[in-house]
Amino acid sequence: MAKLFFSYSHRDEDLRDELQIHLTSLQRQGILDTWHDRRIEAGDNFANSISEHLDSADIILLLISPYFISSNYCFEVEMQHALKKHEQKQAVVIPVILHPCDWHNLPFGHLLATPKDGKPISKFPNIHDGLLEVTLAVKSVANKTNTSKEIYPTPNPTYTVSTSQKPHSDIRSSNLRVKKSFTDSDKDKFKTEAFEYIAKYFEGSLGELEKRNPEIETNFRRIDANKFCSVIYVNGAEVSRCTIRLGANRGFMSGITYSSSDQDNSYNECMSVEDDGQMMFLKTLGMSFRHHGNQDQLSLEGAAEYYWSMLIGVLQ
Repeated sequence: MAKLFFSYSHRDEDLRDELQIHLTSLQRQGILDTWHDRRIEAGDNFANSISEHLDSADIILLLISPYFISSNYCFEVEMQHALKKHEQKQAVVIPVILHPCDWHNLPFGHLLATPKDGKPISKFPNIHDGLLEVTLAVKSVANKTNTSKEIYPTPNPTYTVSTSQKPHSDIRSSNLRVKKSFTDSDKDKFKTEAFEYIAKYFEGSLGELEKRNPEIETNFRRIDANKFCSVIYVNGAEVSRCTIRLGANRGFMSGITYSSSDQDNSYNECMSVEDDGQMMFLKTLGMSFRHHGNQDQLSLEGAAEYYWSMLIGVLQ
C-alpha cells in the first residue's frame, strides 16, 4: 500500500479535509494510506513525527496556495525535503493547486501539477470536479508505486490489523472532521464577497466579448454598492440585458438575484448562501429555463459563470 503525505498550510485545512474524503475511496480499495500532521498525538515530538512520515512517504502532495508559499515551515522544511526525495527517486511529489498564486517559477514549478493545466481547485464551479482530478492522479501514481513494490491490492481488503505489525497509534479513522458553525455575519460577508466577484467577472467578460467581436457592443454600469446592470448589443440593437442585485438579510429579495429587466421587485433567478457543516457555498433556486434543477455548492466562479451563461445564452 502506497503511503501519502500531505504538506499544507493550516489555513487550507478545509480543502485538505475535502481532498481526504475523496482519497478515502483509494484507502477502501487498499491502494493508499494517508498521513497529515493533525494525526500527531499529544506528547509526540512534532518535528520528528513529520520527518519520520516524510521519510517513509511514497507520494507527497504539496497543497499549493498563497498560504503555503508564505509558510516558512511548508516552503523551507517540508517542500525542500520532499523535492530532495523526488530527485533521488525515493518518492513522487505532486503539486496540487488549491488557490490562484504565482507558483510556476518556484522550485516545484517544473513538476506536473494537478488539476489539469494547474487550474486551482477553488476556481472550479464545483470543487468536487477538481478534487476528483487530483484523486485520479494520485490513484495512477499509487498503482505504479504498488506495482513496483510488488504489492497488489485485493478487491475486498480486510480491515483486521495485527497490532504486532502496525503501531496502535496508526490505527484510526480518516474521518475526523467535526461540524463547523457559520454565523449570520459569516454568511453576509460571503454573500458580499460573492456579489463583488460576480460584478468583476461580468465587467471583465463583457470587455473581452466586445474585443473579440467587432459587431458587438457592451455596457457595464455599476448603479450602486448593491446593484449593477449589463447590456449586450449586436449591430447596435440590444439583445440581452440583466440587473444583478445584492439582497438584504431577510425577505423575498434576500439573496443575489438576477433579473432580465430593471424592475426592483422581481427576478428570474436567485442564489442563497448555504453550508454543509464544513464550508459555505452558493445555491440557486433553479428558476432559470436554461438550467434544469438546483445548482448545488457553487463556488464564486461557478456562481458568476451560471449568471453569465444566462446573459450570453441568447447569442449561443
